[in-house]
Amino acid sequence: MTTNGSPLDFSGLSQRDLEAELTTLAAHLNAGTCRWLELVGELDRRSGWSDAGLQSCADWIAWRCALAPRSAREHVRVARSLRELPLTHASFASGELSYAKVRALTRVATAANEQELLGLAHACTASQLERVVRAYRRVTVDEAREQQDAAHLSIFWNPDGSLEIHGRLAPEDGALVLHAIESARDSMWRGSAEPRTARQASTAEALVAIADAALAYQGEGRTGGERYQIVVHADHSALAHDGDGGCELEDGSALAAETARRLACDSSLVRGGRKSRTIPAALRRALRARDGGCRFPGCENRRFVDAHHVRHWARGGETTLGNLVLLCRRHHRLVHEGGYRVDREGRFFYPWGGEREAVPRVPRGRADDLLDDNRALSIDPDTCCRHR
Repeated sequence: MTTNGSPLDFSGLSQRDLEAELTTLAAHLNAGTCRWLELVGELDRRSGWSDAGLQSCADWIAWRCALAPRSAREHVRVARSLRELPLTHASFASGELSYAKVRALTRVATAANEQELLGLAHACTASQLERVVRAYRRVTVDEAREQQDAAHLSIFWNPDGSLEIHGRLAPEDGALVLHAIESARDSMWRGSAEPRTARQASTAEALVAIADAALAYQGEGRTGGERYQIVVHADHSALAHDGDGGCELEDGSALAAETARRLACDSSLVRGGRKSRTIPAALRRALRARDGGCRFPGCENRRFVDAHHVRHWARGGETTLGNLVLLCRRHHRLVHEGGYRVDREGRFFYPWGGEREAVPRVPRGRADDLLDDNRALSIDPDTCCRHR
C-alpha cells in the first residue's frame, strides 16, 4: 500500500513484527485468492463470458484480469475442481493453503483421497507437494504407450547458422537426459579454476559437453569414481568431537578441524594407505530416494548434496541410513561450522537451541479482511478506476 503515492515506511517494524505481517498478509492473500476463484467458478457456471464475445471463461479472465492465457486456463481448472473438494476448499478459504498447494492437489485429489492428500499438503512445502503429487499420480499402460509414441526430436538450422532443437520425450527417457545434463553441468562447474565465483554452465553448454564426451568415447569400459577428490591431511584427534589436531590441504593450506570433520562426513578415509569407510553406492541411492535433496528446512537444493553423519563416524556413528541425512554444501557448513544441529529424527535446531520448523504453520486469514479497503471504494466497471 502507499500513502499519497509514497511507499510506506516500514523501518520502525521489528524483525518479528515484519515476519508476522508478511505471513498474516500471505494468509489473507490465500483467502482472497480462494474468494476470487469462487467468483471465477460462478462466472464459468453462468457462461457469463459469452456476452463479451469470447470463447471461454479462461479467455475472459485473461482479458479482464490481465493473466497470461495459460495461467488463466489453469485458474479456471482449479476453480472447477474446488467444487468437488470441500475440505481443500475450506482450508483454502481460511488462508491455511496457498494457491500453489491447491493447484497441485486439484490435479489428483478426489473425494476418496482428499483427506489423505490434505494432510500431506499441511506437512509439505509447495515444491515438496508438487513432487509428491507427481509420484502419486498413476499412469496407465495406454498412457505410457501414448507418451512413447508422442516422443519426437526435430533439428534444423536457422538462417543465422544456429542449430535449433525441439523435442518431447517419455518421462523415463526425459529423466535420463536431464540426469546426463545435470551430470555434465556438475562436471563443468567442478572443473572451473574458481568454482566459487564461476558462472554455472548453461543447459546448452552441458548438452554440447555430453556430445563432445560421446564422440571422445572410444568404447573402453567406464569405471566408477568419486565425485571429486580433495586430499586433506588430518591428525586423528582432529576428527574426534571437539578435537583440535592439525588439518591441512595437500598444498599445505590450513583447515579448521570442524571443516575437516565436515569434509570427512561424505568421503573415504585412508589410514596408512588403506582406504575405508566410503558410503556404498546402494546406500547412497537409498539415501537420495528417501531425502530427495537437502533436508534443511526451507532448502530446495537437490544438487551438490553431501551425506552428513548425524553422529560423526569418528565418534562411533555408523554409516547407516538411520544415521545419515542429505545436506547441500551451504547447510552442511551451517551444521558443522555454523553451530546448527540435526538429530536422528531429522529435526534441525538453531545454534541457540530452538527447533527450526520444517513447514511453518500459516496463520489463518480472511478474505473479508483483505477486501475491506476495496469495499470502501467504488470501481467504474468501464474504466476500472476507483472512486471514494
